[in-house]
Amino acid sequence: MPNPFFIVDVFAEKKYRGNQLAVVNMREPLTDAEMQAIAGEFHFSETTFILSEAQRDGGYDVRIFTPKAEVAFAGHPTLGTAYVIRHEVLRQPAPKVVLNLKVGQIAVTFSGAGSGTSLLWMRQMNPVFGKVIEPAALARVLGLSVAQVDDRFPVQEVSTGLPFIIAPLRTLHAVQNITVNMEILAGLVKNTDAKAILVFCPQTVSRSNDLHVRVSADYYGVPEDPATGSANGCLAGYMVKHRYFGKPEIDVKVEQGIEIGRPSRLHLKARDTGAGIAVDVGGRVIPVAKGELV
Repeated sequence: MPNPFFIVDVFAEKKYRGNQLAVVNMREPLTDAEMQAIAGEFHFSETTFILSEAQRDGGYDVRIFTPKAEVAFAGHPTLGTAYVIRHEVLRQPAPKVVLNLKVGQIAVTFSGAGSGTSLLWMRQMNPVFGKVIEPAALARVLGLSVAQVDDRFPVQEVSTGLPFIIAPLRTLHAVQNITVNMEILAGLVKNTDAKAILVFCPQTVSRSNDLHVRVSADYYGVPEDPATGSANGCLAGYMVKHRYFGKPEIDVKVEQGIEIGRPSRLHLKARDTGAGIAVDVGGRVIPVAKGELV
């Protein structure tokens, strides 16, 4: 029996925007090597595999592969796979789909009725804050002057399941003109858990958005990602912890992918609960294609 696959655009307001995702429904088993090879063939930032249409502990077992390696968690694969399960496996308007990922169970909730109008939300893991990096070291990696780094806030590792270096810049011009020096970056991330960088600023291309973001994740086979739910979840936790907007909660829209021709929109909500920071990342999913692996 062939394994069907589905291609969707995640964090997309319309087709051929946002971040592409291939989701394979494994009706016939695949080895780890086969899953890795298939992810390389699709060559999207991630490819996911639904291991079974039967639930386990209330969720669906899912694995996530980049072109280079398996990862425990990633944002747009979580939303996109939940969409495929709802529309292609359950075939009913379930209000919630739970994924069993290597990082743990992640619930995805749906608001709105239609495939193009539903806003999908995932509650991420409680953010963990790590190493603080000197602005001068970051500036060397990005090909910027130190003055272009917003030193009101730290450059810091944050993880909600997958760690990123979160880097505040002062202007849209700075964000749009970064040039990542891979040799210098390799030296920087040798001593950090995070291997990818998110840079952001409060100036935007679209007035309907609140933040402009770029993500470099070459370590995972993605030189620049058009929409990164895991990284933006880290950003949401970071903004609450450091009171970026002066408040213990945020509700913002993020634009990403503009520089590489895949404009996306992510919705971020986060609040300080006293016991931690609750982070929710949302966006829309648009179906693009379906087929079968042969």
